[in-house]
Amino acid sequence: MSKLPFLSFIGVILINGCAIDSEKVQSPGSLSHEKAEAVENPVGDVEATSTKSELLKLPALESKTAIDPDVMYLLLAADIAMQRQQYSLAYEAYMELSKRVHDPKFAEQAAKLALQIKDSRKTNDAVSMWINQEPKNVTARKLAALTALRGHDKNIAIKQLNALLTAEPDNFENALLELSSILQKEGKEKFIYDALESLSTKTSSNKAVIYFVQSLLSMQMKNNAQAENKVKQTLQIQPDWEHPLLIQAQLAFMANDFNRVKSLLTAAVLKHPNNVPFKKLLAQTLIKTSDYESAAGLYESLINQNPKEGDNYIALALINLELNKDENAQTILKTLSEQSQWESAANFYLGEIEEKHNNSAAAVVLFDKVTDQQLSLEAAISSINLLVKERQFEQVDSRLSVLLQKYPQQKLRFVLMQASLYSQQNQQEKSFNLLSEMLVEFPDEKDVLYTRALVAEHLGKLEVLETDLKKIIAKYPDDVDALNALGYKLLDDSRRYREAEKYLQHAIKLRPSEPAIMDSYGWLLFKIGKYPQALNYLQSAYEKQNSGEIAAHLCEVLWSMGRKDEAQLVFDNALNVSPEDVDLMDFKQRFLK
Repeated sequence: MSKLPFLSFIGVILINGCAIDSEKVQSPGSLSHEKAEAVENPVGDVEATSTKSELLKLPALESKTAIDPDVMYLLLAADIAMQRQQYSLAYEAYMELSKRVHDPKFAEQAAKLALQIKDSRKTNDAVSMWINQEPKNVTARKLAALTALRGHDKNIAIKQLNALLTAEPDNFENALLELSSILQKEGKEKFIYDALESLSTKTSSNKAVIYFVQSLLSMQMKNNAQAENKVKQTLQIQPDWEHPLLIQAQLAFMANDFNRVKSLLTAAVLKHPNNVPFKKLLAQTLIKTSDYESAAGLYESLINQNPKEGDNYIALALINLELNKDENAQTILKTLSEQSQWESAANFYLGEIEEKHNNSAAAVVLFDKVTDQQLSLEAAISSINLLVKERQFEQVDSRLSVLLQKYPQQKLRFVLMQASLYSQQNQQEKSFNLLSEMLVEFPDEKDVLYTRALVAEHLGKLEVLETDLKKIIAKYPDDVDALNALGYKLLDDSRRYREAEKYLQHAIKLRPSEPAIMDSYGWLLFKIGKYPQALNYLQSAYEKQNSGEIAAHLCEVLWSMGRKDEAQLVFDNALNVSPEDVDLMDFKQRFLK
């Protein structure tokens, strides 16, 4: 199995996770600092202020200047209201203070409180007063745009966005991204997109930024064709802008147009040789197209560029595994395992290498060293699977008990593993009882029903088998495994061939090329006397999967058609592969005595 799906896809840019430079996001005048106190949790800092009795003070008051008694009263009233968490009263006090003193800080505080109490009218009033008293305040403009966009007031939103564009053209991109990031969580992407479309017709500056943000919004709305169009418009204005170039490549990647991705990113890397997202997305594309050597070269370049980033070493090691350069991969991972940050990941993949080389004991030791939250469960499961192969069932029981306590949310998975373990030890009754207990707690759990049906067959509890499989099919009518299992079992009773045909015809329509389904359907055709058609299905199934069961069916059909030499040849070949297969032994006993 390829290890490469574990590689992270770093090149993705979406609104809720933009790969935008951190310097830009935190630049002066951006909403990111102000937003934390004024948008995301406006009252949190206000509460802290009131606790410390550090309410906003009148600016530039001389020590000898007497404060108007009404103003002092309002300050005290606001302070008391904040301490009592009476935010509506505090809002009114700050609004009145703003009118009397004409200090924009009071209007700002009122705006924060209006956002906290989620009163759109009060928010608009406070923000309007704030802007009137401090027209060049960018945060006030952003809040005005935010409330207008939230309220679907397109004209006001366009006015405020235009004011932002005029006030800070160089920071307009971040302002749009921040507003979009907040509002996309509320499902307002379409309205923001339309407002920006209107804005683009009213301004001649910074259109590239508008189009770029529209492309991100389009991706969020899963309209990739629209996103592609907006990216093209962006790059027509700023052809070397890195973020839209990456979005363009990402859209091609999502469309599985890997040749185009390679073309776009190869050109982009030449222009921007230090751009990490370009290289990582190009490497992912090369992996998708099995060009592992070129992908390895890119990761080596990334390691030279940033020797401390462990993800690149992991990726390079996994590529080496795909190239069957296991020693190279081990060298990289062993070096990485000496760093505490990467020790778990390195040991996990080193364990997989030992497992690949059938060094089960060494693999288990390495898997047991994995403590990383994301990999520890998978490592524990891998250890258990290896111990099952070694038939160390007591250890497996003990480990499963520990896992069940550590990961209670994975109870179903562990119970199924335990049931399988009992079955492997020929403790079918124990397995059946465990699964039956689980069905009391989870009566409609498909995997438990299916597993119990298989165990019930071994125990001869055919009514349970039929009931469980029919329950699955009733809820999941296209469940191929249940359709196949039930249809195949019904072929044991000649009176139920037509019923079996109904299930198996449905299964073969859903998965016409799966060997197990082809085998069952071919066996059905044989049972109802359609030997040539049965032979075609069984021969095709056997070519796809050299299993003893399929071989036994094929042998029986050939024998029944008088082609005994061919049947003997198939049997001999299959027996060499699976000398203890029960189906082949059954055929031998019935036909080759």
